[in-house]
Amino acid sequence: MEISINQEKIHFEITPASIQELLEQHYPTLTSGFAIALNQQVVPRDLWKSTPIQSQDQILIISATQGG
Repeated sequence: MEISINQEKIHFEITPASIQELLEQHYPTLTSGFAIALNQQVVPRDLWKSTPIQSQDQILIISATQGG
C-alpha cells in the first residue's frame, strides 16, 4: 500500500489499519502538540483509532509551533 505523508509517498508492506496504528508503529515519538489531516480534513484525536487508512490516502501531520 502506498500513502502520502506530508507530501512524501511511502510504501507499506503491512498496512496500518488506522491512523492510531500508523502513529504507534511509525511515529512513536509523537505524543502531543500535533494534529492529523486525512485527505485535507482534520481528524479529531478521539477518532484516530476508528479512522481507517486506505491506499493513496494523503496524511498531513501538523505540528504546533511557538513564536510571535
